[in-house]
Amino acid sequence: MIDNGKPHNAHDDEPHDDSLDEKAGQYLTFLIGNNEYGIEILKVQEFVGLMPIKRVPDTPPFIRGIVNLHGQNIPVMDLRVRFLLESREDTDRTSIVVVRGTCKGKEIALGFLVDDVREVMEITEEQLEPPPTTESASDDSFIMATARVDGKTVMLLNIDKILESSNASSVM
Repeated sequence: MIDNGKPHNAHDDEPHDDSLDEKAGQYLTFLIGNNEYGIEILKVQEFVGLMPIKRVPDTPPFIRGIVNLHGQNIPVMDLRVRFLLESREDTDRTSIVVVRGTCKGKEIALGFLVDDVREVMEITEEQLEPPPTTESASDDSFIMATARVDGKTVMLLNIDKILESSNASSVM
């Protein structure tokens, strides 16, 4: 090993995933159950407290319904249901995070129902790790990377993959 004057880090011996570099940046973090998730801040349009959601017939169970936000009907996806987690009553901390993403080549807005919005967090390249690999078809397929921040793991979501897999454009 060549001594370049930098302290040696155990991660230095691991192969570096260049695709993780482009995932560094600012993320809005939120809780769903006991897990913390993050969404690229540039994909977040806004977040609002819980408001009346009108159920839309013949939609998947994870689509809670639509809300009228600034004169526009926005579909709301319950991420707890989408990620196959145990249902829970809404609380005064339940929020709707409105994101913009691409579904079938069309840009759409969609609200994500979350348990609690946390903070905007700067995630560096050094904190990023590849997503977990499991046999499960649940929420892990929507994770583009994980970040180790202050001793906790934040799962960074791939918004476009969630929109595509949910066929969100058909709700509009």
